[in-house]
Amino acid sequence: METLTTDVSQLISKARAYLPEEKLGLVEDAFAFASQCHDGQERMSGVPYIEHPIQTALELAELRLDADSLAAGLLHDVIEDCGVTVEQLTERFGPEVAKLVDGVTKLTRMDLARLGRLEKTVGSSTEGHLQAESLRKMLVAMAEDIRVVLIKLADRLHNMRTLSALPPRRRRVIAQETLEIYAPLAHRLGIWDIKWQLEDLAFRHMEPGKYRTISRMLAVKREEREEYVARVAGLLSRELEKAGIKAEVYGRPKHIFSIYQKMEKYSQQGKELSQIYDLYALRVLTNTKADCYNALGVAHNLWRPLPGQFDDYIASPKENLYQALHTAVMTEGGVPLEVQIRAYDMHQIAEYGVAAHWRYKEGGLPDMKFEEKMTWLRQLLDWQRDVSAAEEFVESVKTDIFQDQVFVYTPKGDIKELPAGATSLDFAFHIHTELGFRCVGGKVNGKLVSLDTRLNNGDTVEILASKAPRGPSLDWLNPDLGYLNTAGAREKVRQWFRKQERTANVQRGRDLLHKELKRLNMAQDEATVAKLFKHEVVEDFMAALGSGAVTINQVVAKLAPPAEKPAGIAKQIVRVSGPSSGIQVLGVGDLLTRLAQCCEPIPGDDIVGFITRSRGVTVHKRDCLNILNEDEQERMVPVTWGKTQTLFPVRLDIAAWDRVGLLRDITTIVSEDGVNIASAVTREHPNATATVSLTLFVQGLPQLSRLFAKLEGVRGVNSVVRSTSTDGFQVSPD
Repeated sequence: METLTTDVSQLISKARAYLPEEKLGLVEDAFAFASQCHDGQERMSGVPYIEHPIQTALELAELRLDADSLAAGLLHDVIEDCGVTVEQLTERFGPEVAKLVDGVTKLTRMDLARLGRLEKTVGSSTEGHLQAESLRKMLVAMAEDIRVVLIKLADRLHNMRTLSALPPRRRRVIAQETLEIYAPLAHRLGIWDIKWQLEDLAFRHMEPGKYRTISRMLAVKREEREEYVARVAGLLSRELEKAGIKAEVYGRPKHIFSIYQKMEKYSQQGKELSQIYDLYALRVLTNTKADCYNALGVAHNLWRPLPGQFDDYIASPKENLYQALHTAVMTEGGVPLEVQIRAYDMHQIAEYGVAAHWRYKEGGLPDMKFEEKMTWLRQLLDWQRDVSAAEEFVESVKTDIFQDQVFVYTPKGDIKELPAGATSLDFAFHIHTELGFRCVGGKVNGKLVSLDTRLNNGDTVEILASKAPRGPSLDWLNPDLGYLNTAGAREKVRQWFRKQERTANVQRGRDLLHKELKRLNMAQDEATVAKLFKHEVVEDFMAALGSGAVTINQVVAKLAPPAEKPAGIAKQIVRVSGPSSGIQVLGVGDLLTRLAQCCEPIPGDDIVGFITRSRGVTVHKRDCLNILNEDEQERMVPVTWGKTQTLFPVRLDIAAWDRVGLLRDITTIVSEDGVNIASAVTREHPNATATVSLTLFVQGLPQLSRLFAKLEGVRGVNSVVRSTSTDGFQVSPD
């Protein structure tokens, strides 16, 4: 009880720092009522239950939320666990507090019901539907009052801190949901302080082994890292002081989950944790915006800035309201260092995001400028009415809300916001659904572009539309072709096809399926494929396929489970030369590499690279005599063996109209997809047609299907089919 008393005192103290004295009575009354309601209840860890509401309210006080939110945080479980009614809460604490508690209670009930079912359905399609329905309801509740989700995030954060008391299976389910839904949501709201804690806590339970490994590695290097950061921070502080800039400079630690993500990204380059130099980072806090830019000049004058590593989020804030200057410099000893520079008010927003703006005042309204910036919340209610399936709604949220944004201009100069990766066709649908359906092309910055052209910040986009009404193409729903990258636009296309006559959709779906099976050279019964998607009636499945509710990519994925191998002889390969070398030169990307003939290294040997004057990098065994006796040690570079892949040979026969550049265009498409071409044979025919036979190494059916879609888009190509023959290609069976 002594600990609880201390926590309550801490809560009141935090609240007193920013709330008027008359509001504290509401918080104290809520604590007294919650303590009485939860009296005798314990959590699974054995501690008094009231500790959880107190910790939730403490987190809300860190976000400096209003008194109603703090009271609701203390009371958020009394309806569910203590039988208190909404009417009782309204009578005692007012309608605002009662509404917030009721909103959180509905989400909690949904969580509890879902968790019980999820534990029985982990990995199944049912799990995906349940999580989708969960996110859908939560986001709709958030759109009505954002404080509901802020309380829910604080509730989830404390639950994650005490997750060890739950059984392993339930821990993993909750951790996965936290990583996929709650952490991205905190990021979109700009609440960095909660985001990184949720990610680290979830990662700890999702991948305990990797979490412990990174923790131990960080502990070993901590003293060295802290000494280095303290040295460069002191150096920058002294230079800022000389320039008359008042600033606070301190080290910014990388969190364990972000380090894991960085390690995964660098693993393809063979880098270890000790080689991830941007573990070193400084944060500079100043008083004004002008001081931020002056401090940037001081940092760049002190150390050489790295090209392409500067971002100005002050002039162009992120959509979650984040503002700062980001740069990377090369410091003493050739060590890269990240530097973030922001004013104190920007720092508050960076740490607490939307919560830093959300100040409910007695009889007042939230900041209207802030309201305009958060219009994406209001879009949720419209989307939830338009989208019939929960999974499609979640797809909309994950692609159109959780992703980064690009800002483009209409020909009249109006700014439109779209998710990163949006195309000119996405832009057309964003302007108006009918414009999307009539879109036949576009202009970006005055130049004609294709419908799949991705937009960049600052582009001016003009849509070319047909005068006559027309409908969309099913190709627009094929992600491999890249026409539509926003879920909202894809849903409009799906809706259009769903409104077409069922007979037409059934025939369209049947044509699509048979075309794909033919070019993959696969024999599958229609009923068998339909059952893979839980359709007992074949026509129902064909209608879903024809309307775009099921895509041909999903069909190929179902037909090619991980254990399945395409016909042909598998070959274990390690590439040893060329621009896609399986030997990687660390820190500089791909270079031409060749194996030294003097020591003939093989995968598994300890190797080192030697920079030649005309033939790229020659790879030697580290104990090679030529290397040991080499005088020019500065020409040595670290190299590592790339990953060994299992690839399968397959032959494609491409029928096309003969023209200059046909083979070049085909091989370019294949190479851009990272596929090895073993052989290419072209045969010309008298009727101005040609057949191109390619023997390729592919990873499996999904990659092969993606190639079909892209190759059929090459000018002049009439058909692409998979041949059963791989003549002329011989490999050892082992």
